Amino acid sequence: MLRVITRLNVGGPSIQAVRLTTGLGACGFETLLLHGSVGSAEGDMSYLLPAGGAPGTNVVNVRRIAALRRSIAPWSDVRALMAIARAMAEFRPDIVHTHMAKAGLLARTAAVLYNWTHPSRRARIVHTYHGHVLEGYFAGPVTQLFIGLERLLSRFTDRIVAVSPIVRDDLLTRYRIGSADTFVVIPLGLELDAFAAIDAAARTAARLALEIPAGAAVVTTVGRLTAIKNHTLFLHMAQRLPAATKDIVFLIAGDGELRAELERDANARGLAGRVRFLGWRRDLETIYGATDVFAITSANEGTPVALIEAMAAGVAGVSTDVGGVRDVITDPSLGVVVPPGNAEALASAVEELLADAGRRERIGEAARQSAMERFRFERLTADIARMYRELVPT
Repeated sequence: MLRVITRLNVGGPSIQAVRLTTGLGACGFETLLLHGSVGSAEGDMSYLLPAGGAPGTNVVNVRRIAALRRSIAPWSDVRALMAIARAMAEFRPDIVHTHMAKAGLLARTAAVLYNWTHPSRRARIVHTYHGHVLEGYFAGPVTQLFIGLERLLSRFTDRIVAVSPIVRDDLLTRYRIGSADTFVVIPLGLELDAFAAIDAAARTAARLALEIPAGAAVVTTVGRLTAIKNHTLFLHMAQRLPAATKDIVFLIAGDGELRAELERDANARGLAGRVRFLGWRRDLETIYGATDVFAITSANEGTPVALIEAMAAGVAGVSTDVGGVRDVITDPSLGVVVPPGNAEALASAVEELLADAGRRERIGEAARQSAMERFRFERLTADIARMYRELVPT
């Protein structure tokens, strides 16, 4: 199995690509994982990578393609395509599975060329849409180019994996990418046990570790500080909460190219000291453990990993109604969904949850149970292994 991901930046695709590759290796699949370079302003999750091993030992081999990057850079992209093609010729995969837009474009192109030159050993091609970059990421002409390329590559893709029914339906009906018989919905699978284990004692310890004042409420968001995550809306929400609820600490865990701008915005809104920018954190159990209400303010999402993690931690969540959010918060008992971009509705929902501890607890417990039932890593591994075996029967 040759798996290719654009880069191992902080986010759900990186977690899934690494953990899933490791899990499949333990199931007897020999895997080569190719990944690109993380940008200077991005958090790096390469610490998740397992130790490599020799081909034929059913372990995970990892290789970095330095020229593979998120940004559009024609010369680097050509070099990345050539490096992927060389790896393909050496490894001779049965299945090529790509994650993220750039890897999907380059590695699927390389796979088509590989199959053309190796007709007797055709590799099956799989691409996972963890969301998509067809809305809110690029200018109109670039977006139209991406749509055209995705439509073309879908004709050569044996299975298109969508992480939620909403993502699948959006790609099929709105963008006319792929066909119904090539799509399969496989929800995310995450390692959630550490979050589910958070109890009252852990919450107390977390608040002490973060130096949360006694009696203060904590509203948190976790994610890359980039435009699509719309942290400006989080600051709008914080500013709109009434004076009676001033004892609130707002935590923003994550980093990115917009950090300095967001810090200036927070200060200009009079939120200095109330909003804490924590940067990249690996101790997310501490972050969720200290949180009373979790917020997602994104303009677009595939399946929001941070929301699932917060749910597993038993934290009541409020999210904008975008992408695959409603495939996670499927019922009002599991969380609150508000219109995208509406700071007033977001602030009102957060305020109501902060004022009602009993409701927060009920939502948190229902959300924890739902997340653990639907988004376990073991289920994901079994689903992907089943799909692989259907594509290449042994």
